[in-house]
Amino acid sequence: MKDKRLHLYGADWCLKSTHLRNYLQSEWIEFDDFNVELDSDASARVRRLYNGNLKFPTITYGDEFLKNPSIAVLEEFLEKHNLKD
Repeated sequence: MKDKRLHLYGADWCLKSTHLRNYLQSEWIEFDDFNVELDSDASARVRRLYNGNLKFPTITYGDEFLKNPSIAVLEEFLEKHNLKD
């Protein structure tokens, strides 16, 4: 079974990554934050999802993942997994 914790894979310079990070923090949602440019293991995990391509921001929870989600799509994902009040 995969890790049942919310993960955000992004980069510090990426505005969408920052936007998602800020949203999750403002909603008090616990998540692990990985910089795919500085963390080679995180980069490899993301590349496995996209046939070797590095695409971010990516959100994962267990076996499911979202590529570059809007806040509305992220909210649905969080509610589906009971991660948001």
